[in-house]
Amino acid sequence: MKTLVVNCGLSSMRYQLFDMETESVVAKGLAERIGTPGAILRHDSIGLGKITVRSGIPNHAAAVEDMIAALKDDEYGVVKDVGEISAVGHRVVHGGEKFSDSVIINQEVLDAVKECIPLAPLHNPLNLMGIEAAQELCPGVPQVAVFDTAFHQTMPKHAYLYAIPYKYYEKHAIRRYGFHGLSHQYSANRAAEILGRPIEQLRMVTIHLGNGCSLTAVNGGRSLDTSMGTTPLNGLMMGQRSGDIDPSLIPLLAEIEKTDSMGVLTILNTESGLLGVSGVSEGMLELEQAIEAGNERAAVALEMFCYRIKKYIGSYAAAMGGLDVIVFTGGIGENDPSVRERSCSELEFMGVEIDAGRNFSEGSEKIISRDGSRVSVLVIPANEELMIARETLRLVGTPAPKPRPNR
Repeated sequence: MKTLVVNCGLSSMRYQLFDMETESVVAKGLAERIGTPGAILRHDSIGLGKITVRSGIPNHAAAVEDMIAALKDDEYGVVKDVGEISAVGHRVVHGGEKFSDSVIINQEVLDAVKECIPLAPLHNPLNLMGIEAAQELCPGVPQVAVFDTAFHQTMPKHAYLYAIPYKYYEKHAIRRYGFHGLSHQYSANRAAEILGRPIEQLRMVTIHLGNGCSLTAVNGGRSLDTSMGTTPLNGLMMGQRSGDIDPSLIPLLAEIEKTDSMGVLTILNTESGLLGVSGVSEGMLELEQAIEAGNERAAVALEMFCYRIKKYIGSYAAAMGGLDVIVFTGGIGENDPSVRERSCSELEFMGVEIDAGRNFSEGSEKIISRDGSRVSVLVIPANEELMIARETLRLVGTPAPKPRPNR
């Protein structure tokens, strides 16, 4: 069974075609800089070769068209007809309270995703564009929506509500939603597999560190709490995002900078975090090079970054009544041993003991805690596409669940 996974980002689109009998990737590709003159799609048919499809991709619908053309290419293609694709799974960023699970897409689902656009005005419209293009180009092929927020719908009300007048939740569903749900869900499940322990018996903190960063308290396989909020701005310090701040800074900065609230949000989303504090870069490699050269602001930025991760680990351990597993994932989490070491330092009192040799060793998927450490610490590469493919396979052939409130 071949399952196609489509992941539309702000200016990019990733895709992978899986053979779900072996969960192996048959083909994959990436469209970059969509909507600009330099847009390009690079396609890789595993074992057959790589091709560049075209430049100047105007929008995500055109990217989907190029993807299908690449999959069917006479020389490098892996399917002769779209009918060979059993299902298409789409990452959808925000499902609000309407979706607590993945769903087979019908018109009712599309309408409900459109209703969530105010919660993700940049992402959901692009996700919808990708879905509608795939529906047109793959007629009769089941399409599945897999929501980045769905995993966090198990959070209890006392964890997801804000301490603001309750009417704003009732009228406008303003609450914590969380993001990176696919990454947190995959890494938690994979960690339980590696450890050979039932996930229902584990208290985990999963840590997704990329340009966007978030932590989740996963108690018994279910999201109990997560650091991102109504939007991805909340929580940890990130590459360009501030993370947690005093809300009163918004009107204060607006007055100082002679701007409005949207201008301040631009500052908090694109000019803050590691970039804003260091003045060097949002990239960890450039930051660490600056530290080696004696840049004090870069050193402070890195210390802030890891300190906040450590604080969240401690608070989530308290929320779960203990801690059994820590998982690092995402580009920084997978590839930067110094960040992992700093983030877990001085947590020995909780039973967290990092083995320096294992932490700095080669290998992408590994246990980096010492033998005998009460808390197991793992590094697991993110694999959102496989999670989407699994969810798609699980749902194909079942009736489409209706969107429902989860209050």
